[in-house]
Amino acid sequence: MTKPIFNEKELIPTKEIPSIMPNGNSTPIYDFPVTPKEAYKKTMANDPCWLITNAESIFFMPRIIPDNIARAFVFEKNRLAREEFGGKDMFGIDWEYIEVAGGSMVKPGSPLLTDANEWYEKVVWPDIDAWDWEGSSKANKEYLNTDSAVVTWIFSGFYERLISFMDFEGAILAMIDEEQTDAVKDLFDKLADLYIKIVDKFVEYYDIDIITVHDDWGSQRAPFFSPSTAMEMVVPYMKKLTDHIHSKGLIADLHSCGCLELQVPQIIAAGWDSWTPQPMNDMKKLYNQYGDQIVFGIVPDNIDPKASEEDQRQAAKECVETFCKPGKATTISGFASRMMPLKYREELYKQSRLHYCGK
Repeated sequence: MTKPIFNEKELIPTKEIPSIMPNGNSTPIYDFPVTPKEAYKKTMANDPCWLITNAESIFFMPRIIPDNIARAFVFEKNRLAREEFGGKDMFGIDWEYIEVAGGSMVKPGSPLLTDANEWYEKVVWPDIDAWDWEGSSKANKEYLNTDSAVVTWIFSGFYERLISFMDFEGAILAMIDEEQTDAVKDLFDKLADLYIKIVDKFVEYYDIDIITVHDDWGSQRAPFFSPSTAMEMVVPYMKKLTDHIHSKGLIADLHSCGCLELQVPQIIAAGWDSWTPQPMNDMKKLYNQYGDQIVFGIVPDNIDPKASEEDQRQAAKECVETFCKPGKATTISGFASRMMPLKYREELYKQSRLHYCGK
C-alpha cells in the first residue's frame, strides 16, 4: 500500500491533550492521514509514515495490578489520588510513594531475601486469576475505545524484581555469586512464566498494542553488571517473554534506565522491538550502529522553549536528517516529546512526513 503523501492541511490540530508532566506542554493532535495506531505499528515494522512522538499512543495501567498502585503509575478511566499510591505490590513487597520524586521505592531495611536460594520457600506468588479482570475490562471499555496505540507496562521486570526482594547490594551480588546464580535463573524463569500469564490476561480482556517491561540495568555512568552477566542471567528469560509477546501480535518494548551502551547487543538478543536510551547514552552512535536492529526512542538535544521559531524549525530539520535514515526507523521518547516547544514539534512532524512520504 502506498503511503499517503504530506498535505499542509495535516498541520491543523484536531485536538490537544494536556501534559501528564508538571512542566510539560500540551500535545496537539494533527490531522493524521492514517490512525495513530497504524502509524505506530508501521514504524515498528520499519515502514514509518512520520516520526512518532507521544501523540500516537496512550498509557493503560489498570489498578487491578497491585504493582501499578504501589509504583504510582495507574492510567485508566478513573485516576487514583496521590495519597492512594504506594503500598504492597503483587508479591507483598511494601513500597513508599515519594512525592518529590514522583515515584515509589521499596521501604528499606528489611529485604525479603538475604540469599537468592531462599526464594523457593519465601516468595509468595500472586494469584492473578483472583484479580477482577472482567470488571476492569468493562470499566475501561470506553477508555480503550481509541485509535491510538495502547501501551501497558509490567513493572519490576527481572533484575528490578530481584532488587525489590533483596535490596540493591544483595541483588547485584546474587547475579555473580556462583552459589546463588542457579537460584536467580530459576526465579527469572518463573517470573517469565508469570509475566506471560499476565500478557495473556491483557490479550483476553483488553485491546492493547505494546507491552513495556520496566527493568533498569544501569547507573548514570555504567551498567550494573557486565554484558556477559546480562547474556547469561537475564537475556534467556526476557527472550522467553518477548517471544510470547510477539506470538500474540504485540510489540515488545523495554524501559531500562542508565548508561547502557555496552548492553545494547544484549537488549537486541533478548528480542526487544524498541528501547528508549536516556540522554547519558550516545544517541547518534547507538542509532548509527544498531538502528537497523532495534527502534530507539531517542531524546533530541534540548531546545530552549524561548528559542525563536526559526531556530526551533531548524533544530527539527536537523533531528530528522540525523534520525530518519532509510532502514532505521526511530521514535522520539514520549517523555521528551512532552517537553517539546510547539513550533519544533510541528516542524518535526512536517519534515518527517516529507522525508518518509514526500509531497
